[in-house]
Amino acid sequence: MDSDDRAAEIDRIDSAINAVEQEIAAEGLRGSIAPGHSRTNDDDADTTRRVRSTKRRQDVPDLPRQKVEPRTVGRTYTGSDGVEHRPSMWLTLTLDSYGPVHSVHQGRPCSCRRWHTSDDPLLGTPVDPARYDYRRAAWDAVHFPRLLDRYWQNLRRAVGWNVQYAGCVEPQRRLAPHAHFAIRGTIPRATLELVAKATYHQVWWPAADRLRYPIDRPPTWNADAETWVDPDTGRPLPSWDEALDAIDDDPDAEPAHLVRFGAQVKAKGVDSSSADVERTIGYITKYVTKSAADCHQVTSDPQRQHLDRLWHELRVTPCSERCSNWLLYGVQPKKAHGRLRPGHCKGRVHQKTTLGIGGRRVLVSRDWSGKTLADHRADAHAWVKALLGITTEEPEPDTEAKPAVAWEMARHDDPDLPALEHRLLRAISERIHRRGQLNAARQQASGDPPGDVSATAATDSDGEGDTCG
Repeated sequence: MDSDDRAAEIDRIDSAINAVEQEIAAEGLRGSIAPGHSRTNDDDADTTRRVRSTKRRQDVPDLPRQKVEPRTVGRTYTGSDGVEHRPSMWLTLTLDSYGPVHSVHQGRPCSCRRWHTSDDPLLGTPVDPARYDYRRAAWDAVHFPRLLDRYWQNLRRAVGWNVQYAGCVEPQRRLAPHAHFAIRGTIPRATLELVAKATYHQVWWPAADRLRYPIDRPPTWNADAETWVDPDTGRPLPSWDEALDAIDDDPDAEPAHLVRFGAQVKAKGVDSSSADVERTIGYITKYVTKSAADCHQVTSDPQRQHLDRLWHELRVTPCSERCSNWLLYGVQPKKAHGRLRPGHCKGRVHQKTTLGIGGRRVLVSRDWSGKTLADHRADAHAWVKALLGITTEEPEPDTEAKPAVAWEMARHDDPDLPALEHRLLRAISERIHRRGQLNAARQQASGDPPGDVSATAATDSDGEGDTCG
């Protein structure tokens, strides 16, 4: 293929991509459109990114910075017997305190001056609920994943190698999220603690320290002006860009929220030959197969009241730039429309079962397993085939023979190409059918009595099924 043919082929592919982009936008599907191609929505054309200063805060310690080596494991040690081994680590990161809670301590009483037993119904609840900072607890829970991302970024720069981790996020007894990780290699505990103290995440959003409108009397949508207005005066609320412009123009502006880790950082080494290996793996996988609601038990009225107060705070906490809760603080969210319901955002962090823990519960670094995405997909396909009892052996490809079929990308104007909505419905139907076969095979392998496989498959297909696996 000469240069002219190659250029024509590129133009044809670009036109096909643009046609698909237009179909996606016309169908109203959510999601980001691929960059580098024409956009059909005028709102998406505004891609200006606000850049803020990266200068570190003065109230955090400095971090050592090294060039990150392209290795993913720690040091290899040689024992007295000449055997080489590479130990790993177990790390627990916890959010800050929002007020004293009833707890069991070794060698000293609780802050309430009482000695609690392990089954005390007061455990995990605030000693003084009136002074417990539920607002900061809710904001910290929403932004905890970004704080974890900052931690691993800072840790890699501090130790000078590409630290790999695998772990999960779960709620503590006080309902604040914390994370457990296994690390490939060993790092000094002092370094882990220093990085935790020096890691923070600043949320540069409009001020949201108090509600300007109650949930039962939120701003109203003006269909003529296509904007949200004050329910009493009828004045339009500031748009998202206007609110951010006010922050940029203020030289003394402070972030709306600052997330930090607590003082408690647990770390210990794990050797492959020790008895801690199975216990460590079991501890992580136990929470991987549980939903967030199953990780904490509520058995008493004080615990229910604590959960309800945190949930009510999470209901009005903004979770993103497009969250409808921004209307309660007198600001229109990004790309606002008339279908928003303040106080009823559908984000997972607002649900009572998750309590601020969204979809990122299982956290695995990219190079943890040493496998590519194609390798993981192949392993998953092999596991499903083995469970279903499919033993298909593909013949060795004949490199000398010419292929019987020549494949090419379908064009958007191809008469044999079904409509987009038909293709989507067919893909959903195939997914439900395959999920039903998989659930039936799981029931047969476990010996459980057969249930309503189709209902289970339909529930799992829309993402609302059980996360216990």
